[in-house]
Amino acid sequence: MSQIEILPASVDRFADAEHALTGGGDGASCWCQWWMLRNKDFQAATTDERRELLRGDLATSPASALIAYLDGVAAGWVKVSPRPDQPRLAATRAFQQSPEPFDDESVWAITCFVVRKEFRGQGLAGRLLDAAVDHARTHGARVVEGYPVDTSAGKTSSNDLYHGALSSFVDAGFVEVARPGPTRPIVSLTVA
Repeated sequence: MSQIEILPASVDRFADAEHALTGGGDGASCWCQWWMLRNKDFQAATTDERRELLRGDLATSPASALIAYLDGVAAGWVKVSPRPDQPRLAATRAFQQSPEPFDDESVWAITCFVVRKEFRGQGLAGRLLDAAVDHARTHGARVVEGYPVDTSAGKTSSNDLYHGALSSFVDAGFVEVARPGPTRPIVSLTVA
């Protein structure tokens, strides 16, 4: 049986973060900066600049992401941090339906999942979600929000699953608090 360990992403684990993010999907070009930058700033930044911005993010405490290791290999990633630290959320019209104020530091957001292709189908996304909730709770979150895709409501590309699947969030105890689009709910879990 494989051993899964989930640890905070940090500068000293940057090579592991890089490995986790570059195994499929947009991680190798986004460098988990999509929610960190306004659209014009994201579009203006090169891939190398985004990579260095991630390095800066990983120097902060508490960690803004977690890395999943499968038998010691960096296999997955989840972005979880206070919602105000992810400014694009407040600028995204669909997410303005959240019942929580956007400047509330006690509201954390889970916004990005990456599981390397060779490790998919082994339950890593669910384990990352559980660890992200625990991480947020440990660091003072009152509420954790997610913005998953409802795969039962329409066709979804595998690339769009970086948001997470609604079924995983529901299984973890999240409840839907808004539905700005047919396949895009806002879910919430009170943790304190």
